[in-house]
Amino acid sequence: MTSTRRPGAPLLVQLLTLTGLALVAAWATSTLLLFLLPPPAPDFYRLSEIESTYAGRQSVPNDRRPLIRDVRSEAPAPELKGGAFAAIRTKFAADLKIPETDIIIAGERGPISDRNVGRVVRDRASRSSADDQHILIAPFQLGVRQADGSWLVIQPKPSFGLTNWQKRLAIWFSLSALAMAPITWLFARRLTRPIQVFADAAERLGRDPGAPPLEVHGPAEIGVAARAFNEMQGRLRRYVEDRTAMVGAIAHDLRTPLTRLRFRIESLPEDQRRKYAADLDQMEEMIADTLAFVRDATRPGERTLLELSSLVESLCDEMAETGSSTEVERSEKVILEGDPMALRRLVSNLLENAVKFGGQARARVFSDAGSAVVEIDDDGPGIPPADSEKVFEPFYRREPSRSRETGGIGLGLAVVRSIARGHGGDVSLINRAGGGLTARVQLPL
Repeated sequence: MTSTRRPGAPLLVQLLTLTGLALVAAWATSTLLLFLLPPPAPDFYRLSEIESTYAGRQSVPNDRRPLIRDVRSEAPAPELKGGAFAAIRTKFAADLKIPETDIIIAGERGPISDRNVGRVVRDRASRSSADDQHILIAPFQLGVRQADGSWLVIQPKPSFGLTNWQKRLAIWFSLSALAMAPITWLFARRLTRPIQVFADAAERLGRDPGAPPLEVHGPAEIGVAARAFNEMQGRLRRYVEDRTAMVGAIAHDLRTPLTRLRFRIESLPEDQRRKYAADLDQMEEMIADTLAFVRDATRPGERTLLELSSLVESLCDEMAETGSSTEVERSEKVILEGDPMALRRLVSNLLENAVKFGGQARARVFSDAGSAVVEIDDDGPGIPPADSEKVFEPFYRREPSRSRETGGIGLGLAVVRSIARGHGGDVSLINRAGGGLTARVQLPL
């Protein structure tokens, strides 16, 4: 019975909810960064540190980038104007006893940096040293003209990689992402789980058409698809059952006119009666095989765990005891879930075909890529590539005779493929390069 559990919210609503939660989380993270982390402060340098660097000594603390000297042919630009920079230039010229016109302070400054960041840096500098109130904020370039016309430029060493502020931001965002990862994973699993269940149900339908209906739950779209899937499965099952029942009914009803024909040919001459009786025997054999095929298709057996290698070995041993040339390679144990009687008939049909058309049968069982594989070789003439699929059609025979001795009525391979596909697998016939044919059955583990 189909479950009537109420479907969840539509997939669109759930995706919008996940997107909204991500935006809220990003907003909350930004807000926490704004209020919890201190604002970034650029590196600042006192005039005494710049003068030491000019003299060839390094006196910048390790918490800031060092100052470097560079000789250039041209003066640094653009020049910074303003009272504070003029005072620094005057002080620098007086301390080093050089003309003030030979000194240029260059760099880029925005109005916000000049008023806000500069004020914060000067407050910090004044708390750490009250003697030197002349400071420059990175980035800057202080150039001094030399006697040969070149310029000795002092500037903070260019930084590579992340600054301390950027590192703190990266760590914070990484921690936020780690905190959100479990929630995102649970939400994504909630969205994808119904789709996975839907895919498993489709796979199960391919293996067992009589599988129970898919349970309807998850987003509304999945619920609609699941109900449509259940209806399709029901229609397919009824269609196959109706067609199979129709074939069985026709085959069963044909027995009555055949019985009447047997009575009517009794009055015929002996030679004619013998020919008609042979045709009637052939028709009864076809009807019996058809009814057996329909019975096996409409009454699937209970599936249990079985050891496929032992099944193949036992069938080869039984056929060898009756005089058939069969052998099996000792192989690994392969366990799968299936209908023991159906699989027994599948292997038996292939072994009988190999002995009948190829003289002998050599079987082996192994596992390959999550599937159980049964291969049966014979030494027969093989089949043309054009007939590799036709031989699986019911009642199709490459040899025109309908004699039991030369191959029956053409339902053996149709039964084999029906059983293999009913277990979610398939069967194929492969011509070997050295001659002979290999029947290969692949069943999912």
